Amino acid sequence: MTKIWQKSKSKSNSIIEKYNTGDDYLWDLEIFPFDIQASVAHAEMLGIIGVLTSEEVKNLVGELGDILQNFNKGKIKIRVEDEDCHTVIENLLIKKLGDIGKKIHTGRSRNDQVLTAVRLYTVNKLKEIADLNKDVINSFIEFAENNKNIPLPGYTHTQQAMLSSFGHWSLSFVEGLINDQEIVNKAIEINNQNPLGTAAGFGVSFPLDRVYTKKKLNFDKNIVNSLFAQASRGKFESLTLESLSQLMLTISRFATDMLFFTARETEFIKVSENLTTGSSIMPQKKNLDSMELMRGNASVIFSHQLTVKNIPKGVISGYNRDLQLIKKPLIESLNITQSSLEVVREFIRGVKVKQDVIEKAIKKDIFAADMANEMVEKDGISFRDAYVQVGQALEDVREFNLEKNIKSKKSLGSPGNLDLSYYKKMLKKL
Repeated sequence: MTKIWQKSKSKSNSIIEKYNTGDDYLWDLEIFPFDIQASVAHAEMLGIIGVLTSEEVKNLVGELGDILQNFNKGKIKIRVEDEDCHTVIENLLIKKLGDIGKKIHTGRSRNDQVLTAVRLYTVNKLKEIADLNKDVINSFIEFAENNKNIPLPGYTHTQQAMLSSFGHWSLSFVEGLINDQEIVNKAIEINNQNPLGTAAGFGVSFPLDRVYTKKKLNFDKNIVNSLFAQASRGKFESLTLESLSQLMLTISRFATDMLFFTARETEFIKVSENLTTGSSIMPQKKNLDSMELMRGNASVIFSHQLTVKNIPKGVISGYNRDLQLIKKPLIESLNITQSSLEVVREFIRGVKVKQDVIEKAIKKDIFAADMANEMVEKDGISFRDAYVQVGQALEDVREFNLEKNIKSKKSLGSPGNLDLSYYKKMLKKL
């Protein structure tokens, strides 16, 4: 296929071609439908300002629809020699419509074309992730309600510290994911700005109706400065990956807890067998591979964010081909986060708490701090003196009723005062 930028019929150097394209042509399979969407908006806008006739617009929009249908049916592929989805789409238009197809690129550059498709894709994926995250939050709230007074040792330094509950534990993820959602929402807001019509960063002489394309593509506003449109590449993606990193920070802790709580030495919970895998040599093994991969994938996304920040750092104002390399870490991170949240949802719904095992595992000295607090209340001594007395006679620490002990912790947000209604209200506001 002829490349968008090709000016002669001379054959490209295959080594240079392969290096320049990299695996970008594969990632473009993700943004293909969004380039169609942007091309429709651009064609209609060209009709509005009189560059295209109404018949030409009708032909272009109709053919773009056919191309999208064929793509969705798997009939369109992108090869290395095609470079990207933008080249494929334009060449298909020219093949079918001739000179009319050649007019689609009037008033735009591949630079703002790529930016627009990627922004549309990113906003769409972030909204899917946001909806999924809300579903995960709701699942954690339901788990907390069903297990609010089931005891769970609270740990500091990986040692039993004070008594907690599974309701308390579950809501720690709820609050974390609610905060993460706010960052995702900000990333959606920042990404949802229209770059179409900024061309290569320096505008064009055509009176492009950017208000029309903004509304047509459901962007909240236009990026006004055409040079900043190019400078935004990397900045917007970095913020996007920061929002994904925060989500992965939260659920990677969930992954580690799942591994700890299901270990033979603890066995606090049981997970559905269909969430586990087996060993090729050890018949007894039921492995939580997805939880281990989730921890590793969190690190992958953190690394991707650093990559995305470093690529555009210090480049000269305007477009630079380095920016192409941002697409892979962006798309990969969005997909990883989405699939990770899906796995978390499956796990929290497939967890059964083994209360009898937990109660046997709780060590008596977990109530040491409770005894010190009790001495403060009953004997009127200072907490520091009570702390010393209990610490010097740990063998005398008595056992407390587990449920009463959980309910006795009354400070806001503690095991006995979870305030479930607060989280339900917060979820509705997201």
